[in-house]
Amino acid sequence: MAEFAMSGVGRRVFFRQGTVLKGVVLALLIALIVLPLIRTVLFTLEPETIGAWTDVLASRLSRNLLYKPLANTLLIGAVVATACVLIGGFLAWLVVMTNVPFRKTIGVMATLPFMIPSFAAALAWGTLFRNDRIGGQIGALQGVGLDIPDWLAWGMVPTLIVLTLHYFSLAFTIIAAALATVNSDLIEAAQIAGAKGARIFFGIVLPVTTPALVAAASLCFAGAVSNFATPAILGLPVRMQTLSTRLFGMIEVGQTARGYVIGILLVLISAAFLWGGNRIVAGRRSYTTITGKGGRAKRFDLRAMRWPLFAVAMAILSAATAIPVLVLTLSSFARSSADLFSNWTLHFWLGASNPSIAQGTPGITHNPEIVRALFVTLGLGAATAVAGMAIGLLAAYTVARYREGILSAAIAQISFLPLLIPGIAFGAAYIAYLGAPIGPFPALYGTFILLVIAATAYLLPFAVQTGRAVIQQVGGELEESARITGASFIRRLAEITVPLALRGLVAGGILIFVKIVRDLSLVVLLFTPTMPVLSVLAYRYASEGFGQFANAIAVVILFVSIGASLVASRLQSKSQPWLAA
Repeated sequence: MAEFAMSGVGRRVFFRQGTVLKGVVLALLIALIVLPLIRTVLFTLEPETIGAWTDVLASRLSRNLLYKPLANTLLIGAVVATACVLIGGFLAWLVVMTNVPFRKTIGVMATLPFMIPSFAAALAWGTLFRNDRIGGQIGALQGVGLDIPDWLAWGMVPTLIVLTLHYFSLAFTIIAAALATVNSDLIEAAQIAGAKGARIFFGIVLPVTTPALVAAASLCFAGAVSNFATPAILGLPVRMQTLSTRLFGMIEVGQTARGYVIGILLVLISAAFLWGGNRIVAGRRSYTTITGKGGRAKRFDLRAMRWPLFAVAMAILSAATAIPVLVLTLSSFARSSADLFSNWTLHFWLGASNPSIAQGTPGITHNPEIVRALFVTLGLGAATAVAGMAIGLLAAYTVARYREGILSAAIAQISFLPLLIPGIAFGAAYIAYLGAPIGPFPALYGTFILLVIAATAYLLPFAVQTGRAVIQQVGGELEESARITGASFIRRLAEITVPLALRGLVAGGILIFVKIVRDLSLVVLLFTPTMPVLSVLAYRYASEGFGQFANAIAVVILFVSIGASLVASRLQSKSQPWLAA
């Protein structure tokens, strides 16, 4: 009886602690994610701003404010999603299901484009294909005498190409994982029955990977419609607007209410397509591809097409990875984008102010604004990584250890809500939320604190996902034993969970660091001259015609991102040896 009573008391204490922890975590998530969105909506419903809805939706301005940008946005989303599924699916099929040469090399390279910021890829495109339509420097191809048409230098076509080359690696990752689960017994049975390769692909492989195709398409669509950097760099100079660039423009010129309305509509569009994709997948239940029977990987023999298909794959991957990095690097040493391979100079890196070069702008090591931006960016990445992993670990711990109840379900749903919100719309929401004083609290616009809070909230889904993986590595019996001996929640977390999963936590923090260091869409509206960020400076320099400085800054961001990503991968492979196998 005593043991039963003790266990009953222990359970009551356990659940009481869980309820308190759930309440604290839920309140934190509401403050970080829900309230900014509510504040944005309420701002547009105030008497002096409610007219912005009419201006955007049903006025003489609506065509330029909403409907033309909306049409461009939907076109970009549809084309990029389709192209990404085709290219990512093709590469995934080569790597997983064929005997193409150097499969592992193709697989590794196919994951790299998503590591390159989209604004860096757009800068590289401009460095190569820019023509003289809007004045300023011309690109390398026109510099050697080629006549670059306007449609290839600016506007919709280059935007579609750059975004496709950026997002197809996301589709590749999802589709490759699905193809790896296709039961080889099905393929062998079809081959025995006399089915040809095309019949097997369209009759077996394609149907069972439909969920992955839908998921990849919906994620690529959402990413493309919310992307700000590429249409801003390649489209705005010729007045091609999307919802994200129109939102940025409205807030830049002080028409914040109209900007917030556009931001709300952008969130609804992205969320609707992600929700629709999930509903399509959730509504289909006949995709079982893994059974209790063992199976061998079955690869299609490409025969004479092995090397031609390898060449096609490498051409795509080189265009998405090696060429942009090479172009950006060469341009940072060239006096003019029109001449990448001669008359090099170290001025854009090491030079002091020289009136004969770049209107006297000093190189990045002598430029106090860029140096300050570097430290602000690194500090922002570090602070966001620490804050994000701390909150993500708490949220993941709460959901994993105290699963029952509506509070746990609410925590799980809210923590992943930022995935549905485009970065530029999330930044706009934080301007509405913390850009003005709230009671005794001062306005935070233009401060480092606002950058950290907004970035932490925006990247919480990744932090929570990493936290879940960490919690799963630590057996619950260890904490249960410590709890029985009287250890508090804080002590159990600090002395058991964190030390045992430290390597995974550090790896997750580094990945968050990388995401915010190379982000432009979230911080472009939060940028101020007193709180500069590298990605926004690169965009500003590019907009003002200083392409070499923009490209040099992009190279710095690339090396920081790639270096940190390699460290994170190394840590993950050590804590999870199967990843290195």
